[in-house]
Amino acid sequence: MLNHCRIVLVQPRIAGNIGATARIMHNMGLTELVLVNPEADPADRNARQQSTQGEAILDRARVVGDFGEAVGDCVLVAGTSARTGGLFRRQSMGTPEEIMPHLTKALAADHPVALVFGTEASGLTNAEVTRCHYLIHIPAEPNYPALNLAQAVTICLYELRQAWEKQQSFPPSPREPLGTFAAQEHMFDQLRAALEEIHFLYGPKADSLMHALRHLLGRANMTEMEVDVLRGLARQIHWFVEQQSNSLVSPTQQKSSARPFE
Repeated sequence: MLNHCRIVLVQPRIAGNIGATARIMHNMGLTELVLVNPEADPADRNARQQSTQGEAILDRARVVGDFGEAVGDCVLVAGTSARTGGLFRRQSMGTPEEIMPHLTKALAADHPVALVFGTEASGLTNAEVTRCHYLIHIPAEPNYPALNLAQAVTICLYELRQAWEKQQSFPPSPREPLGTFAAQEHMFDQLRAALEEIHFLYGPKADSLMHALRHLLGRANMTEMEVDVLRGLARQIHWFVEQQSNSLVSPTQQKSSARPFE
C-alpha cells in the first residue's frame, strides 16, 4: 500500500512547511508523518492553515527523539540532499524518478519504507545520510540547488505516486520478509566490530570503507534470514579471533588471567 510510505522530517523549523507537507501527503495518498526533534509545532496556526484538508495528518503526526526511532521498522530508507559528492553523498544517489521504484517494490509487498527530509537550513547531516539506503537529489540550477522543504516533498511524492501506479501493472513476486532498519543497524554494529578485530577496518579510512559496505549491503534489500546470516558471520569472526588470541597465551597466563563468570 502506498500509505505504508512514511514521511520523516528531521528537525523542521518552519510550521508552514510541516503543514504544506501534510497537504501534499493527503493529495498523494500518504498518511504517516513523523517529526524528529521538531523546532516548529505541528499544532501551530500557520501549520494548520497550510495543511488544507491535511489536518488529520497533523493530528496523527508522531514526534520522536532520534532518527533511528523514526525509521526503525522500515525496510528501506531514502534520504534527500541538495548537496552531492564527497565521501558520504556520492554513493546510492539518484533522481526521484530513479530511486522511487526501489521503494514501490517494497511497498507492493506491504513493507514499510521511509522518505527522509532534513532541516530547512542545512538538510541531513553526514551521520544521517550514511544510515540511508538511498539518497535522492533533485536536479536544479547549480547556483541555487536548495529547494524549499515542502517543494522537495511535493516533487518526491509526485514521483513516488508515478512509480507506484506503474508498479500496479506488475504483480509482486513472492519474497521472504525483509530485514528492518533496526535489525540491519544491529547487524552493521556487529559486523563493524568483527571487521575491526581482523583489521579489515583500520586507520583513517575505516569510516569510508564501512560507509561503502553499508551501502553495498543496504541496496541488496536483505531478508530477515540474510541479516541473520551476516550477524552469524560477525559472531564467527569474533569467535575465531578470540580463539587465535587464546592460542598465543600460555596455560599459566590463561589461568592467571581467568575471571569468575558474572
